[in-house]
Amino acid sequence: MYDTLISSPAGIIATLAAVTSFFFFLEKKTQWSLFNYLPPLIFIYVIPVFLSNLGVIPTKSGVYDFMGDNMLPVFLTIMLLEVDVVATVRIMGKGVFVMLLGTLGVVVGAPIAFWLVKHGVGPEAWQGFGTLAGSWIGGTGNMLAVAQMIELNEQSVNYGYAVIADNAVYLIWLPIMLGSKNMAKRFHRFTRVSSDRLEKMEIAAREMVKKKGEFQMRHVLYLAFFGFGVTAVATWLSGQIPPFPFDSANPWLTSNTYKILIVTILGLSLSFTKASRIPGSHAIAMALIYLFVARMGAKADLSNVSMAVFWFLLGAYVWIFIHGAFLLTAARLFRVDVHTAAIASAANIGGAASAPIVAAYHKPTLVPVSILMAMLGYAIGNPAGFLAALLCRWVA
Repeated sequence: MYDTLISSPAGIIATLAAVTSFFFFLEKKTQWSLFNYLPPLIFIYVIPVFLSNLGVIPTKSGVYDFMGDNMLPVFLTIMLLEVDVVATVRIMGKGVFVMLLGTLGVVVGAPIAFWLVKHGVGPEAWQGFGTLAGSWIGGTGNMLAVAQMIELNEQSVNYGYAVIADNAVYLIWLPIMLGSKNMAKRFHRFTRVSSDRLEKMEIAAREMVKKKGEFQMRHVLYLAFFGFGVTAVATWLSGQIPPFPFDSANPWLTSNTYKILIVTILGLSLSFTKASRIPGSHAIAMALIYLFVARMGAKADLSNVSMAVFWFLLGAYVWIFIHGAFLLTAARLFRVDVHTAAIASAANIGGAASAPIVAAYHKPTLVPVSILMAMLGYAIGNPAGFLAALLCRWVA
C-alpha cells in the first residue's frame, strides 16, 4: 500500500489521462505558438514526474506493470500498420537514403558520445544512451521499446537522464530544423540539388493521399484484435527462445528483446495487408503512446538525480552534432533539398510528433510524406536502437 493521495489503478489511469488530455485541449483551444517549441509531449512527461514525487500518485503500482507488459506492444503493432515503405521510397527518393544515413549517424554517434563522457556518468549509463538512441531513430515509442529490450527500469536514474537529454536537445534542435528553411539558397548551392526535384516530389505527394473511409466502432475492435493478438503471439514466442549468449549471467538478447523484435516484424508484415487501411490506427496508437509517456513520468524517481545529468547532456549534444554531420554529408552526396533534409532529421530525432511540424513549416504539401518517413523510422528504430545500445555496452 502506498502513502499517496491516489493509489487505486482506476485513479492512477484517470490522473494520467487527465494530464494527457488537458495539454492537447490547451494546445487546441489557445493555439499558443509556445507549443511549436514546447510540444504537449514535454508537459505530459514532466507533470506526472512532479505528481508522483510529491505524493499525489505512486511511483510504483501494478497498473504500471500491466501497461508496460501489454500497452507498449499493442501501440507498437497499431502504429506499424501505417508504415508504407513503397510509397515513402517512391516519393522521397534519395531523401530516404539521407534519413537512413542520419540514422547511421545516431547509431555511430551513440558509442562515441558515451565514450567521451562515461567517466562522468559511469559505465552503467550505456543503457540510458541506448534508450535515447531508440528515441532519436524513430520516436518516443522506440525509446520505450528499446528500454524494454535492454531491460532498463523506468525508475532508473539513467532512464530519467535519457528523457531529460531527449527534451533538452529537442529545444535546441527543433528551432534549427525550422530555421533551416531560411538557408535554402545556400543549402541548395552546397548540395547542388536539381531545380525540378521539389516540383516532382510535391506532385507525387499530392497523388499519394490515401482515403481510408469513415472511422467507426468496428475499427476499434479490429485494431484491438491485431494489437492484442500480435502481443499474445510475441509474448508466447519470446518465451520459447533461450537468451543469448546462453551461458551469460547478463545476456544481450533476452525474452523482452525477442518480444519487441517479434512485434516489430509482425506489425511491419501486417502493413503490407489490408489491415493497413483500417481507419483510426494512427490516432489510437498516438493516444496510447502519450498515455504511456505520462506513465513514464509517473515512474521517475528524482531522489537519485546527481551531477551526472550534466555529463549526460554534454554527451547528447556531441551526439546530435554527429547526427547532423552525417545528415549534411548525405544531403550533399545525394543532392537533396533543405526541406527533405530537415524532414529526414525530424523523422529520426523527433519521430511522428515532430516530422509533420517541420514539414508544415517548410512545405505543407509534404506533411503526409513526413508522417510516412517517420513511420519508416519507427519501423527501423527498434533494431537500430538496440544495436546502438549494444555498441555503448561494448564501450562500457
